[in-house]
Amino acid sequence: MIFDRIRRWVRLKQSNTERKEIAISCEPLEYRVALLEDGQLEELAIERREQRGIAGNIYKGRVNNVEPALKALFVDIGVGKNAFLHYWDAIPAALDANFETVERRKRKNKSRVPRAEDIPKIYPAGSEVVVQVTKGPIGTKGARVTTNISLAGRYLVLSPFTEQFGISRKIEDPKERARLRKILDSLEVPEGMGLIFRTVGEGARARYFVRDLAFLLQQWQEINDKIRSLPAPSLVYEEPDLVQRTVRDFLTEDVARILVDDEEEAKRIREMVARISSRSEKKILSYKDPIPLFERLNIDKQIDNAFGRKVELPSGGYLVIDEAEALVAIDVNTGRARGGREQGGAIFQTNMEAAQEIARQLRLRNIGGLIVIDFIDMKSRREGEAVVQKLKECVHRDKAKTNILPMSDFGLVEMTRQRVQESIRHSLYVPCPACHGRGMVKSPETMSVEIQRAIVRAMRLHPEIKELRVLVHPSSLERLKTEDEELLLDLERRLQGKLYFRPDSRLGAEQFTLLNAITGEEIS
Repeated sequence: MIFDRIRRWVRLKQSNTERKEIAISCEPLEYRVALLEDGQLEELAIERREQRGIAGNIYKGRVNNVEPALKALFVDIGVGKNAFLHYWDAIPAALDANFETVERRKRKNKSRVPRAEDIPKIYPAGSEVVVQVTKGPIGTKGARVTTNISLAGRYLVLSPFTEQFGISRKIEDPKERARLRKILDSLEVPEGMGLIFRTVGEGARARYFVRDLAFLLQQWQEINDKIRSLPAPSLVYEEPDLVQRTVRDFLTEDVARILVDDEEEAKRIREMVARISSRSEKKILSYKDPIPLFERLNIDKQIDNAFGRKVELPSGGYLVIDEAEALVAIDVNTGRARGGREQGGAIFQTNMEAAQEIARQLRLRNIGGLIVIDFIDMKSRREGEAVVQKLKECVHRDKAKTNILPMSDFGLVEMTRQRVQESIRHSLYVPCPACHGRGMVKSPETMSVEIQRAIVRAMRLHPEIKELRVLVHPSSLERLKTEDEELLLDLERRLQGKLYFRPDSRLGAEQFTLLNAITGEEIS
């Protein structure tokens, strides 16, 4: 019965063929890129033109100091705060779990791999080192860097310093993997370099890989020339802008079209795509309607809905998402989802919908770090396992690395998601000056208590002041004039003074100012 519900739920979700399209909005201050599937916003990226991130950039840096206790080097890369280079990021790294290592037939003996304890000798203070940013500055922390340089092309990733070869595990067809291994063996890769076949290469012709490799080798040659000629610290390679990365990473065969609301950018994209595929060039369309592109495709409304603290689910349930300093908490609630005798089925359905929406929200908001999800309690352990499996399937398409643990006895699922840069929330918003990021402000009743307390303190510390003017937020004044009027009259009698209250809309809900009514001086 449980698995029947699971199968019915999966069939329902897979019944419609998905139509993918990309919308690119080019404005004077920022680029916005949205990936839509059947009109639903699935991924969103925003890049301010004057505040481009540095993740992916390659620098010729200088080691400022070595910290054996932290097993790290601090490297000056010329961006202000020193970058953090852990010993383990300074030695050749194994491929991550998303790629399967492939041995090439024409492979010579590998050179000796340095150990972590050798790093301080290889890179002493004052020495030069070529590094790539893996995580941009976040909060007060500087960038994190690695010496494992990689250059991403359309179909391949070139590793100039690491002789490793791999194929994306997302390519599951054994025949296709065997075909790609043959292509890999036929490619002329310089000694000491490695290649990874990206997922987008599935089904691509051999000549596309040859062309992509030639482009990457030429790009590396240009970088190498800069490394030899420029002093440290210097930027030797800048990661492509958002539009270029979109074409490189998201323009796959299943994307029906790319809509661009700027003719110059559309022309630039066509020129980029023409080098990859003349057939895909026809997918680039200029959008010239007077109604803004993101409004026409209902993207703006979806963004507003997606970035709220509360996110609705189709069944009537909802998510509550709270981003804290060290972790993100996601609570799943039933809301209007009620089922009577079928309550168990309704809860299961809500949790399955939540798993899918959570994976989408993590991508949309670019949430990273530790994430704790509180699903609705289910009686069956099998249903819990099915929900976790659904979450794993939905994050499978995520380009960021994720790790999901089994559901605990309390119904909690812990997971991590790679954090390369600040979440979109931190990029778009600043802490509220009224509540200082709490999400709540003090009630008018609380403010009335604090104002009366401050009046008593001020007039006792300054007995010479007999008349006091109090500037308050209009919401606080309303409370003082109505419910607390008698209390204030009694306060005047006890203090033998006169109080004057004035509204000031420039003040926040939690702010007020005390002034000497005669001199106008502020009283602290």
